[in-house]
Amino acid sequence: MANACNRARTAPRIRAIFLLLLANTLLLSPAAQAQAASVTVEALLPNTAVLMINGQRKTLKAGDSFQGVKLLSADAAAAVLEINGERQRLGLNRNITTNFVAPERRQLDIPRNDRMQYITSAQINGRSIQVMVDTGANVVAMSARQASALGVDYRAGMPSKLETASATIDAWMVTLRSVEVGGIRVENVRATVTAGEYPSTVLLGMSYLQHVELREREGVLSLSRAW
Repeated sequence: MANACNRARTAPRIRAIFLLLLANTLLLSPAAQAQAASVTVEALLPNTAVLMINGQRKTLKAGDSFQGVKLLSADAAAAVLEINGERQRLGLNRNITTNFVAPERRQLDIPRNDRMQYITSAQINGRSIQVMVDTGANVVAMSARQASALGVDYRAGMPSKLETASATIDAWMVTLRSVEVGGIRVENVRATVTAGEYPSTVLLGMSYLQHVELREREGVLSLSRAW
């Protein structure tokens, strides 16, 4: 009778231990590990990214996966990742943890002025300057004077020539460390620096604008991006 009672008391303990071991096994499974991933972008190449995933450095090509993190595409500006089924765009040296929270959406509304221009302030390489949105410009454009004020060493850039209505002028192709407008930051932005005083206002061209959504309504231009 005593042995039977001991077996009866022991059985629930065995079941409890078994369930605890099963729970620990599930927590250590690859699927569960993927839920708790931490991802940092360390380097970017065309369709290739060097990522730090859960403390492990991995070079992924577009289509490759590691611990629930899949690289969809990459360029000089950012890597597009799929993490636990959610698509994320991550810039260089940016970090994300996959206890997923819906990305914040940032938006800037710019009213059109009486000259039919959309002018706002921006941070270029961390310094403030006024810019004019110009979807007709392929790249951000500025004068040599403006570049100097922003600390841009434009003479170290690639020399080129720019045709204007009246003459051909010297210009330099450079890469800006960052351009931020209304809290929407883009890194490694191509730009042109021209000799002389043109343009009088920095032109915010497509090398930045291609990274944001544009919408114009009733004289207000909205720039937005999910962060």
